[in-house]
Amino acid sequence: MKKYNVAILGATGAVGQEFLNLIEERKFPFANLKMLASKRSAGKVINFMGKDYTVEETTADSFKDVDIALFAGGSASKEFAPAAVKAGAVVIDNSSTFRMDPEVPLVVPEVNPEAIKRHKGIIANPNCSTIIMVMALKPLYDISRIKRVVVSTYQAVSGGGKEAMAELEEQVADIVAGREVKANILPGAALAKHYQIAFNLIPQIDIFKENLYTKEEMKMIDETKKIMEDDTLRITATTIRVPVYRSHAESVNVEFEDDISVEQARAAIDAFPGAKVRDNPDEMEYPMPLFTSGQNDVEVGRIRKDYSIEHGLNFWVCGDQIRKGAALNALQIAEYMIEHEML
Repeated sequence: MKKYNVAILGATGAVGQEFLNLIEERKFPFANLKMLASKRSAGKVINFMGKDYTVEETTADSFKDVDIALFAGGSASKEFAPAAVKAGAVVIDNSSTFRMDPEVPLVVPEVNPEAIKRHKGIIANPNCSTIIMVMALKPLYDISRIKRVVVSTYQAVSGGGKEAMAELEEQVADIVAGREVKANILPGAALAKHYQIAFNLIPQIDIFKENLYTKEEMKMIDETKKIMEDDTLRITATTIRVPVYRSHAESVNVEFEDDISVEQARAAIDAFPGAKVRDNPDEMEYPMPLFTSGQNDVEVGRIRKDYSIEHGLNFWVCGDQIRKGAALNALQIAEYMIEHEML
């Protein structure tokens, strides 16, 4: 099997580390591996599969002889993705920089793999909460066209980075010890105010837009329409940060053109690659972050009729946003391109 030169931009972060876990786990065919990060992280040594790799500062010249550049996300994408493409690499980008660019495919491989072939050097990874939702929507959409979606998310602190995870841990320890609780990260480190996340919920992820939706909520709305290639979809979203380390959960209400039974929905989702039904009310079995953290599959449960509308279903979906919501989805795009000789 042919092997490929791979660069990981953001190798020291949570998504970068998950790239490494998955490359080893999935036996991804790499020949050479280049670890890239900011100047602050340059010089760190990462031991991967028995070999030490020194993290390099990312520059425009970092992508010579690179076949696949996995960008973990962040502001670096805007600066370095064009340089990587110019050097001959295919960029699979986890930031929001290119997602709504009409020239850039926005891809979930199980949902719209055909979009990959339209790439011009950059392929965008959708927002984590969008990926988790469309993995459950697509098998249902294939039965009956979707008219409207109402989604509320319950997003883990790891979506805010390592610092947010550490702050949750520190706050819980401070509360238990009776110490003063300090908040410096959430809802966003760069924002003017910060709130305790331990034993709390924060109904803000990212900044507010003029329409009073947050940027995260608008990502879900706009990206879902692009992935599903249906601008007529009506979607409304509320995104909430919860005191869970890892794995996002979402409550989804869907209105269809035609009737879909609970049994049809369960069968379609369970047969869909990367999705799994965990739905047994009699045994109190349903998806939870406890089960999906560290797992590749998105789990769906609490599937039930919405009796307030003619053709409606409610369901609850859980997925590891660092795996399927980020690193795994990007790596699957690369694997698809290799399998279909697109590299």
